[in-house]
Amino acid sequence: MTTEGQSPMTTDGAEPARTVEQRGLWYEEFVEGTRYLHRPGRTVTEADNVLFSTLTMNPQALHLDAAWSARQPFGQRLVNSMFTLATMVGASVSQLTQGTIVANLGLTEVSFPHPLYHGDTLYCETVVLSKRLSASRPGQGIVTLEHIGRNQDGVVVGRAVRAVLMWLRDHAPADGSGPVPADGAGSTSAAGSESAPADGSGS
Repeated sequence: MTTEGQSPMTTDGAEPARTVEQRGLWYEEFVEGTRYLHRPGRTVTEADNVLFSTLTMNPQALHLDAAWSARQPFGQRLVNSMFTLATMVGASVSQLTQGTIVANLGLTEVSFPHPLYHGDTLYCETVVLSKRLSASRPGQGIVTLEHIGRNQDGVVVGRAVRAVLMWLRDHAPADGSGPVPADGAGSTSAAGSESAPADGSGS
């Protein structure tokens, strides 16, 4: 989604007709049963797998040791499933939660029914399963999402159900991101943070 607002002058002094800022969805904009396809896909390389595994202190030979992995049932190294999960969630941000989320509440029903290999392309999608207003946090609501990852052949390689706490449109804090226009006016979109801590109440 995008949000329109007043714009500062352009570098040549002309005033643009309008400014459009990309954002995620407000709570009100989520519709149960809607499926979002996140594009482009992400072709996963050996470097991705090795770097992610080492950055996260995971020395699993199934991700790092080609010779050892060749003797295992899959015959080759597997992409770290945490990379698959992180990419499935990350691919959804620009369409669904960019600047409109309060907190990530949790993941359930995480599964990896098929391996992802070096050179595979991961295509991600999200289905809105349910939504409800928070009973304890006015102006916020809980949305339950199903993230699904498929390889280039359409085979499901990952699935996760995720609960997120989202802002209602008229309750989000003022946007504090980006440059401040010279006249003090800016777009009306709200900024949130994926890293904001949840209160643990599950409300």
